[in-house]
Amino acid sequence: MGANRLFAAALAVTLGSASAMAQAPKPGALETYKDWTIGCDNRNRCEAVALLPEGGDLPDIPLMIGIARAAGPDAQAEVWISREGKGQADVSFSVDGRRIATAIARDGEATIRGPQASALAIAMARGSTMEVRAGARLLGRPSLAGSGAALRYMDARQGRAGTTTALVATGALGPTAVKPAPIAPAIRRAPVPAGAAPAALWREELTALGKYTGCTDEMRSDQTPDLQRLSKTETLVLVPCGSGAYNFSSVPVIATGVPGRRAFRFATFDFKPGWSEDANHPMLVNVGWTPEKSRLDSFAKGRGLGDCGGSEAYVWDGQRFRLIEAAAMGECRGAWHWITTWTARVVD
Repeated sequence: MGANRLFAAALAVTLGSASAMAQAPKPGALETYKDWTIGCDNRNRCEAVALLPEGGDLPDIPLMIGIARAAGPDAQAEVWISREGKGQADVSFSVDGRRIATAIARDGEATIRGPQASALAIAMARGSTMEVRAGARLLGRPSLAGSGAALRYMDARQGRAGTTTALVATGALGPTAVKPAPIAPAIRRAPVPAGAAPAALWREELTALGKYTGCTDEMRSDQTPDLQRLSKTETLVLVPCGSGAYNFSSVPVIATGVPGRRAFRFATFDFKPGWSEDANHPMLVNVGWTPEKSRLDSFAKGRGLGDCGGSEAYVWDGQRFRLIEAAAMGECRGAWHWITTWTARVVD
């Protein structure tokens, strides 16, 4: 009987550990095929984005184009463009000299959906050259090199290969062969109490905090820690810990106890922020805190243009920060639209 109880206890621990591991966020990776990069999130929504050709110069007014598609048998492809502009314009899309689709752009943004989008995506995958025009005015010539491989990856990742729903890897199987989209994980948010701001840190606490985080040299008079209330007993302290031309780093610490004698511990995350070199020492970049949503945002630019980098968004669940969104762009080649690699639902 004792052995049975011991086995049951061990099994419970094993299952609990497996459950915890299954719930750990695993944002999708990005793949690059020549002048296209693609990524999918945990719900198998995929997005492919055109890049500048290697060594190419950025146009005075660059045009971005991408192809997105959700998972599931009924999901349709979408083709979007983004370009600096104002007002409304009729836009046409031509591949190898043949007009495939049209759309109305508003302030430089347009999205094509439905059969027209699928026809355009297929033509892009098979074509050699593309032009996007507003009337007679040329808006851009996105490279199509690698677009077919990127869409083939999309078909495979979404389980469409060999089915009539695929864009490139088509086959005889019907839509029922395509699996539905996975359910997004639900993260329960802990509301942050309203009220007066936490008491400022005392000089002795600032000294201790600098030593604890290793950020003493960065805690200058113009870069003091930012204190935000998490609960009646806990305070989020965002400690400045380095800055550059376009990135400002902070170490998130949780303080407890009475002012003057507060204790500090590093905030914990179910998925560590992208710039954290040490798992026990999280590092946020260009941090933003939204108390009414219990939301913590971090984004790091790979360069000032913002055409590469990564971002994460978390909510406070009462014990740790839980990942609800992640996006990335790994190639610094003119695409300032970062691809979503993780999504979760926030439950109050």
